[in-house]
Amino acid sequence: MSDETKPELTSSLLYLDGVSVSFDGYKALRGLSLALEPGEMRAIIGPNGAGKTTMMDVITGKTRPDEGEVYFEGRHDLTRLDEAEIAELGVGRKFQKPTVFENHTVNDNLLLAAKAPRSVFATLFGGAAAVERETIERILTTTRLTDQRGRLAGALSHGQKQWLEIGMLLAQDPKLLLVDEPVAGMTDAETAATAELLREIARNHSVVVVEHDMAFVRELGVKVTVLHEGSVLAEGSLDQVSADERVIEVYLGR
Repeated sequence: MSDETKPELTSSLLYLDGVSVSFDGYKALRGLSLALEPGEMRAIIGPNGAGKTTMMDVITGKTRPDEGEVYFEGRHDLTRLDEAEIAELGVGRKFQKPTVFENHTVNDNLLLAAKAPRSVFATLFGGAAAVERETIERILTTTRLTDQRGRLAGALSHGQKQWLEIGMLLAQDPKLLLVDEPVAGMTDAETAATAELLREIARNHSVVVVEHDMAFVRELGVKVTVLHEGSVLAEGSLDQVSADERVIEVYLGR
């Protein structure tokens, strides 16, 4: 039975249950369970070594879990798929350091991203027909880069490069965006604009944001999952998890 004809096992867009990962005896994830609903934006916080990056590696197929279930759209078993296949399903990932094509214009970066099939996004070979102009216009507006469209990407500020890379992901039209520390190194104004940008994106996409900046997480105004030593320590609004004694002890400090 193909994934397309399988009955849905869960209504969640992304479903992790009992996921464990070890590297040379070090347990990066310990029975991690998490569910993300369609159209939801979730913030993931936690101290260094909490398992945030490993969790994203598992979701995108970069790392295979030792045990546990990982399902996308209730029927695609991500533990059986490779990175390219998972990208094709509509899972897009933005790493912490922006990787844009610095010698191309902002507009061309978006066109290149849109033309490439999701699985070979980075290689820029093959591809569907050029995306319609309206799509590029919409992405430029969303990412606050309309006035920068003719500039070389290499001339953008750090924050603008982050926005461009988010735009390049949007050009792939993913169902789920995984965004790693999007405001690291940004000015206060860029941080506020990024929160607004992600809230706009979340109207039509599901988004997971891994972040350390608590002021930024507050701006997002979404449910927060706190990871610690590879599993979920607490979940709820930022106010709820900030008041949790265990979270204060291991992460927020007194």
